[in-house]
Amino acid sequence: MISVVIPTLNEERTVEGVVAFARRSPSVGEVIVIDDKSLDRTIECAKHAGAKVVTSTRLGKGASMRDGFLLSKGDIVVFLDADVQSYDAQAIEQLVGPIIRDEADFTKATFEREAGRVTELVAKPLLTLLIPALSHFSQPLSGMIAVRRSVLEKLSFENDYGVDIGLLIDAHLQGSRIVEVPIGSIAHKSKTWSELSPMAREVARAILKRASRLPSSSLSSLEVIRVVRDQMDLAIRESVSHLKKMVVFDMDNTLLRGRFIDHAARKFGFEEKLRELRSSEKTDVVRTKKIAQLLKGRTIAELIEITDAIPIVPDAAEVIASLKKRGYFTGIITDSYDFVALHVQQKISADFGLGNELEFSNSVATGEVKMPSFLLHVEQSLCPHDFCKSNAMLHLAKRQGIELANTIAVGDSFNDLCMVKFAGVGVAFCTEDSVLAAAADVIIRTPFLKRLLRIAR
Repeated sequence: MISVVIPTLNEERTVEGVVAFARRSPSVGEVIVIDDKSLDRTIECAKHAGAKVVTSTRLGKGASMRDGFLLSKGDIVVFLDADVQSYDAQAIEQLVGPIIRDEADFTKATFEREAGRVTELVAKPLLTLLIPALSHFSQPLSGMIAVRRSVLEKLSFENDYGVDIGLLIDAHLQGSRIVEVPIGSIAHKSKTWSELSPMAREVARAILKRASRLPSSSLSSLEVIRVVRDQMDLAIRESVSHLKKMVVFDMDNTLLRGRFIDHAARKFGFEEKLRELRSSEKTDVVRTKKIAQLLKGRTIAELIEITDAIPIVPDAAEVIASLKKRGYFTGIITDSYDFVALHVQQKISADFGLGNELEFSNSVATGEVKMPSFLLHVEQSLCPHDFCKSNAMLHLAKRQGIELANTIAVGDSFNDLCMVKFAGVGVAFCTEDSVLAAAADVIIRTPFLKRLLRIAR
């Protein structure tokens, strides 16, 4: 099977067409979009076109490519750029052809367009000087490649824009057969000048790091390359929202009909350890950190697979769409993990997903977890707890300029009590907790959210 992986960042104008193009290929068995926390409609457009969409575990093109590879199942993995307006109809077949015919292990696309500025000013000069065996590649930074899975497993993914050249060099150093494949002409979005300097630095770093391992390298003779002066770091733009109403959902046993960590415990066989931690460790923060250690060594692909196996409330996406039409800012606050919340968020097309930050290294869980500041007690907190979802709700409300009186909070357990209590309207959803039920303004006893539409005006 052939898997197509498409890393994205704010590509709402083109991603739908790229996904549709990949799905038309008869040789493609799956299309996976790995989104780098886009601020536009990229996720919505990719889903509409039929791709499986997952949010990357960390920022950076290379991290997204690594996540996509681990989530994929094909014997050949094809990476496509999302910012291409149109591909030649046979581009995928042209890329995978030499591999299928056993003429190559790694193919890299070349196309009818002038090479980019970073290619000409950084990549080609450095390759010519340090790794001349690769200097003949016309577009060494092309992000459109096809690789045997068995080869890709041995390569190192840089987290950033150095990933494409890094994979090429690593494959060469490991003796892989590499072929540059013409795929016709493409319309490709050029990088702005403010983007070029960080990109050039990352590309240069990837090349120099690998060249330094070569016995023939003479890096001492190199001067520092300055490609673009007066570098401007790109700020991460936040969505500008003028919404004045908000609905906040708990995730486990609310939007999800189960708890992520319970499903993971059954899958990986640590149910007894989990029960012991829950019964013996009374401090929330310490318990959260110890539970995260139980996930050490698990890949993002394994954890996303568990998430996908947990049913979502059947009408969640429909209700979210209706709430957004009515002007509500919608999303998830959970004391589970942010990568799960973000995955569920994009499935139901909500606006945000907040949770604890499970750390990953090369897309593998380290067992460490960061407690985000928005969950921790501050001077303005509404309750005395050190760690509470109501703090995140208050943080979001202030950030969006929303009065708490104009918020709705939906939860199922005692952990949601403060959030439900301090919201303008608190909703207990399929709860078995009598304290939460007593504090809630509304109780929903069946696993459907449509009753919210009678509350949210």
